[in-house]
Amino acid sequence: MKRTAVNPWDWSLKLGYNQAEIIETPARQLICAGQTSVDAEGNPVHPGDMRGQIGQALDNLEAVLKGAGMGLGDVIRLGIYATDTDEALRNFDLMGMRFGPTGNTPPMTLLGVTGLAIPGLMFEIEATAAT
Repeated sequence: MKRTAVNPWDWSLKLGYNQAEIIETPARQLICAGQTSVDAEGNPVHPGDMRGQIGQALDNLEAVLKGAGMGLGDVIRLGIYATDTDEALRNFDLMGMRFGPTGNTPPMTLLGVTGLAIPGLMFEIEATAAT
């Protein structure tokens, strides 16, 4: 698979994402459901702790990717939902800590929402990956 970044401006690179990417000849594509801060039984964890919830959601995303024989370096798009975007952005260093070592800066969108599917959840991340 060939990836070509499209960045008419460079401001988004400082935040860890490309404006767009051209994806050529992927062999496999994975569309992940939104991953949140839940345990293996689907019970919410880290109530009231945005940082903990982001970390757990990323752990869960990595587990799904691993189950498909992929990793964070294969992610080609992220959709992120947060009940408090300011608090999410204050903790976005976690995104950089996870994606930075892969050299991957996939396009992403962060949306503020009034609530998520399970009460108490504050952060959800969905991804599309390809190899």
